[in-house]
Amino acid sequence: MSEPLPPVVILDKPQLADNIGAVARVMANFGLSELRLVTPRDGWPQDRAWAAASGADWVLEGVKVFGSVAEAIADLTTVFATTARPRETRMPVRTPRESARLLYDDAASGLKVGLLFGGERAGLETTDIALTAGIVTIPIDPRHHSLNLAQAVAINAYEWRTLILDAPPPKFREGAPPASNALLLGMYEHLEAELDAGGFFHPPEKKPSMSQNLRVMLGRAAFSEQEVATFRGVIHALAKGRGRLLEKLAAKKGGA
Repeated sequence: MSEPLPPVVILDKPQLADNIGAVARVMANFGLSELRLVTPRDGWPQDRAWAAASGADWVLEGVKVFGSVAEAIADLTTVFATTARPRETRMPVRTPRESARLLYDDAASGLKVGLLFGGERAGLETTDIALTAGIVTIPIDPRHHSLNLAQAVAINAYEWRTLILDAPPPKFREGAPPASNALLLGMYEHLEAELDAGGFFHPPEKKPSMSQNLRVMLGRAAFSEQEVATFRGVIHALAKGRGRLLEKLAAKKGGA
């Protein structure tokens, strides 16, 4: 059996070219090759990244740049967000070893997987974490919980590499694989648009947090493609039914 496709590494808003190069270096060390950047502060490409990569040129030469996390993970199925900060979302929290095994099983099933890392200062936005399948937290000493970007990538990449070297048999997947993030995002936006039209988001200033909670709740269900299509059909039917009801009420009022 051929090796599963390694996780894609996504860096959200990276600031320093040296850090991007260092990430490319550790990715090459452990057999990862696809690197994506979301709005790098100083643009791309950056010469200093090649100097810091110590010869891992093929990783940097294949870099793709995106305007948002949603765009960067759209074609991926299972993505974990790596963060050390506690978040208000009720999402699964795993160690790099646990998450590596889950990514390995999905990749061995032919799915495309990834790891999302935040910028050097601000980390990840909660709204972006809500687009992923869970949180990866490195169990480091709380007296000094600061890791640089390349270190965080290296620890996760190492755990992936140990699975490849040990060649564990992939776990049997029951049922259909989960839908891609692009399909899930479309479903979320469809639902939120209809809820907005129905006056669900009240008061308006609470809409971002309410939308985020909805996405986390639905994300835990791990919808398949067929389930996404079914759920969107439900949303459409409810919206259509609401429209018919409003038409009847308007007609009744006009005839009164």
